[in-house]
Amino acid sequence: MTPVSGLGERALRDALDFALDAAWQAGRSTLGLFQTGLAVERKADESPVTEADRGAERLLRGLIERYYPHDGIIGEEYGRSAGTSGREWIIDPIDGTKSFIHGVPIYGCLLALAEGDHALVGVAHFPALNETVAAARGLGSTWNGRRAHVSTQAELREATLLLSEVTGYRGNQAACDALVAATRIQRTWGDSYGYMLVATGRAEVMVDPAMHIWDNGPFDVILPEAGGTFTDWGGQGGLNAPATVATNGLLFDPVMALIRQNGGG
Repeated sequence: MTPVSGLGERALRDALDFALDAAWQAGRSTLGLFQTGLAVERKADESPVTEADRGAERLLRGLIERYYPHDGIIGEEYGRSAGTSGREWIIDPIDGTKSFIHGVPIYGCLLALAEGDHALVGVAHFPALNETVAAARGLGSTWNGRRAHVSTQAELREATLLLSEVTGYRGNQAACDALVAATRIQRTWGDSYGYMLVATGRAEVMVDPAMHIWDNGPFDVILPEAGGTFTDWGGQGGLNAPATVATNGLLFDPVMALIRQNGGG
């Protein structure tokens, strides 16, 4: 692993290789504590956190500081560290902590490299499932090392819709309910796992009522590079979106039309 020296293809591939290895290491650290009855704390916003979250983020920060010392870091558990390169690594050490603490294996370790409003590199690793989706801008997406691509389903009425929550969409609740009514299958396989399913062609639409940059990071590049979309509820780019919609691309226009028709966006 070598430091990024620019934004060309070689630098992106180096950063992607680093991110894949780092996310795998973080995932291994979480597996050592998975299904062990780990103590759960509550943060100020009442969301849960465990030593597995904190330990995985410390591991990732240490690797970034070693190999990319000039880049900044944004992490869910330890906040923001300034850099000088103009790029930042975005860390969600365990996306789906509620799943993790209940022994459900659909949690992910998320890592992205961003510049400005877009991710350049993204990795979503699911250690308990041994699945990884990854991408670099302009270089495509992969799923466990092979090319990842969204589904070819072009009919919303035949689509599978995934949700992290069934309520709490505030101004988008009516639009969410309309999407539920308009699609064939609805499942709450949420958080990062849902976006991974859309990126790998196993579902067509995924929606969330509340997101942060560390939730969004890798999917801002993974989904477009897999042929899909990842935006806010108004259809704009998703790296800093407070709520998100992912589609397989073919259903982007009908999904956005339905959202607008029901007062969302």
